[in-house]
Amino acid sequence: MKKIVFVACMIASTMTANAQEVDKEKVQTQAEAAAEAKKALKEVDTGDKIWKFSGVTGLNAAATSLSNWAAGGNDNVNGVIFGRLRLLYHKDKIAWDNNLDLEYGMSYIDQKDDKVQKSSDRIKFNSKVGYEFAPKWFAAALLGFNTQFALGRSYEGKNDDNPIISKFFAPAYTDVSIGIDWKPNDIISVYMSPIAGRFTTVSVSKSMNREYKDLYPLEDGGLERNLKEKYAVWKYDDNDNKDFSSNTRAELGFSVKAAMNYSIKDLKVTSTLGLYTPYASDRKKIDINKDDPEKAPFWRYRDNNRCIGNFDVDWDLALSYQLFKCLQMTFSTSMKYYNGVMIADKDGNEAERLQFKTILGVGVGYNF
Repeated sequence: MKKIVFVACMIASTMTANAQEVDKEKVQTQAEAAAEAKKALKEVDTGDKIWKFSGVTGLNAAATSLSNWAAGGNDNVNGVIFGRLRLLYHKDKIAWDNNLDLEYGMSYIDQKDDKVQKSSDRIKFNSKVGYEFAPKWFAAALLGFNTQFALGRSYEGKNDDNPIISKFFAPAYTDVSIGIDWKPNDIISVYMSPIAGRFTTVSVSKSMNREYKDLYPLEDGGLERNLKEKYAVWKYDDNDNKDFSSNTRAELGFSVKAAMNYSIKDLKVTSTLGLYTPYASDRKKIDINKDDPEKAPFWRYRDNNRCIGNFDVDWDLALSYQLFKCLQMTFSTSMKYYNGVMIADKDGNEAERLQFKTILGVGVGYNF
């Protein structure tokens, strides 16, 4: 009897041990499978995504109040609302990069004339699609558009009679090109195009021409002709006179566009640089020394100095730092130079000039 009980206990112990061994192997297998699944899931969540959306939006405002201030000045309030958005698509060998930059600012100054002034105004959009034919190199096509929201004036203390210098679609710059894009990563890209079309448009409605006929008489071409003259949207007719019949100046040239989008913790830096020169060499012989025939006349480019080698420059830099969840510090600067765009100085002398704008502000905003 004792032997039977002993044998039964041994059999039961062996079966239990085998069962435990089988369960242990099963658990270990399941654990390894779970670890692999977790690793794969982590790679999906933190690796390259097909679509990436990022940007910064905000509102900067400032107010200054003065009382018996010996250095002078006026009470003022100013604000700027902005948004800089980027949408990137990248799958296999296809990359599509979209950038939208919006900005609008107003100032109120406690003074007799020009109390309300526009301080900044921009609509800027770029869309670029490319096919990767070699590592980090893309055959690409680009579409760009640049204009502003509202009427722009040169503030000279004349209130509603201040000269109008710009408006929505006057000017508007549209770029269409094909070229080569170098993208070493998602931060930097450099695009070069030997086949780049630029369309400069000045569009003024008949109703707006009539509205401002006191400032710009219709018999002189109205506001439309004034803005076309300013932005060189004209051509020469058969009699060598300026022809303002078209709303658009079309050019073919060489273009370079570089962009940087960088983020580290709460700091975001975006910068774009655009260079464009037209393939133009249409020159006119002009004699500026009519009283001295011994001095030879000189050649100048007829279309307001727009010729190959003379580059339009468009550079923007923006930095934003997120202090807390909604408080943000921003710094932005823009530099522009356009051949053919004449800008008057304080004495009224018009010439092509380097344009600068800088904004430093603290306000509410969000980086994402």
